[in-house]
Amino acid sequence: MSEYSWPGENGWRLPDAASAWTETVRVLPVGTHIAGEVVGRQPFGVFLSIDGRPDAVGLARIDRMPRCLELPTVGQRVTGEVVWHADHNHQVGVMLGEWAEHEDLLPRFRVGQIVVGHITKIASIGVFVRLADCVEGLVPLTGSVASVEDFREGQELSVQIATIDHERNRILLVEAAP
Repeated sequence: MSEYSWPGENGWRLPDAASAWTETVRVLPVGTHIAGEVVGRQPFGVFLSIDGRPDAVGLARIDRMPRCLELPTVGQRVTGEVVWHADHNHQVGVMLGEWAEHEDLLPRFRVGQIVVGHITKIASIGVFVRLADCVEGLVPLTGSVASVEDFREGQELSVQIATIDHERNRILLVEAAP
């Protein structure tokens, strides 16, 4: 099976969401906690079959997904909260519970800041350091780090933030002076 599929391709009966739309909005207002199963997966998000609402189609959009998580797979059970209704295509917008638990910590970091992290990966281009949950930066092989041979995964490392690219979610680091 492809990484991506539409709900009808996975044996899920496409509901008559249009005729049930008024009732769906009434029983699933914004703020309602739901549970269900992923029945389709696309680059923009996942479609959900919502427990107890056979004519409702849920959609958890990728623009609400923390950068360190991945889309759930077809067949996976999920929980979440209704966050919007789309009248034009009769979809119930859902914020998945796992996504809501992750705060975007990248904005907390500032250029020039010195932080302590742990090395998560050693690559030919440099050393990747986890600064916080879902936040990693790269200490590239340059003047301050001429070789990766002196590092090991899991090692604690004091680094200084050199640049932050919020558009591409990248942090460039330099090893902090001891």
